[in-house]
Amino acid sequence: MCRSIKTLRPPVIPEEATEEDIRAAALQFVRKVSGFRAPAAHNQEVFDRAVDEIAEATARLLDGLEVRGAPVRTS
Repeated sequence: MCRSIKTLRPPVIPEEATEEDIRAAALQFVRKVSGFRAPAAHNQEVFDRAVDEIAEATARLLDGLEVRGAPVRTS
């Protein structure tokens, strides 16, 4: 559980973050904050809801970011 959450925006990663990347980061965040790698059955619903909400907020954040000074890509 000591693993770091990776940066999900270009140019740190060469392409846009996938839904899977975003969900994995949200899950890692909820695990870190809650202190549970896997919640007990009575906490599963609230744990899953937190992951969903954080993933949605992360996607909105990444969609709205404007990265200035990023290197121009040429193909």
